[in-house]
Amino acid sequence: MPSFDVPVKIRRTKRGPMMKYLILIQSNEKSLAVWETLNQEQQMDLGRGHRTLVEEMQTAGVLVASEGLADPSLAKWVSVRDGQPIASDGPFAEVKEHLAGFYLIDVEDQEQAIAWAAKLPDAALNQVEVRPVLDMSGWEF
Repeated sequence: MPSFDVPVKIRRTKRGPMMKYLILIQSNEKSLAVWETLNQEQQMDLGRGHRTLVEEMQTAGVLVASEGLADPSLAKWVSVRDGQPIASDGPFAEVKEHLAGFYLIDVEDQEQAIAWAAKLPDAALNQVEVRPVLDMSGWEF
């Protein structure tokens, strides 16, 4: 079984060493309270800011993927019991925080990932999380 304490693998490309980072946007009571204080134009500006950032990331060649996520009430919880998949509605308990969206980027280092995360419109209103993505391609199972 692999150890999860292994260093994150850095790939080398024409641009130099590259590493994937996931920028996570959470929705929680604090972010929803801030959202409610924004007028409609400010809310639209937030969306336009995301669109502009996606274009900037694409031009820079760092964007792998970016998506907003639907409300958790539309989610399905999936498990397997006795070899059979079971899908059920979720979440069952009131969720105080959920993943609202993400950006998957491929950059040289954590400093660059943080710099891109700071450009998210959400970072000016709340906080976003930057997390390295583990490259498990070299692991033996």
